[in-house]
Amino acid sequence: MTEDDDPTSIRSLAVSAEDVVDAYAYSRENPGDAVLRVTPPFHGRMRARIHVYRIDDAQLTDAIHVSPDAIIEDDATTAYPEFVDDHGEGDQVDTETIRTRHAEAIESWRVRARNAIVDEVELETDDGRHRVEIKRLE
Repeated sequence: MTEDDDPTSIRSLAVSAEDVVDAYAYSRENPGDAVLRVTPPFHGRMRARIHVYRIDDAQLTDAIHVSPDAIIEDDATTAYPEFVDDHGEGDQVDTETIRTRHAEAIESWRVRARNAIVDEVELETDDGRHRVEIKRLE
């Protein structure tokens, strides 16, 4: 295996906080999955970009897929707001108000999640787990 196709040569991943947050939210709200994808040739510093799929093609492309769950701190991922159409007994809240409240909750969560990017993550490779640094792009 050459360095070009060896993911253990990766020392750091550069990620956009927006890509990470978008990938997490997409997977929660839509069919299919969104990940941060790293494609060969591999080298010390790599850029991970958002990738949406319904069928995982990582084995065919030799790409590394990193779940956004792994890049956002757990307390932020568990705080993701669920859409609840429950406004309590006696309250007459219209659908638009409920949607607006949910959108505001999501935007608040997005700010929190952008600030909760971890410093390191483990990549799954054929040789096992490989720890790399996360470099946040602004």
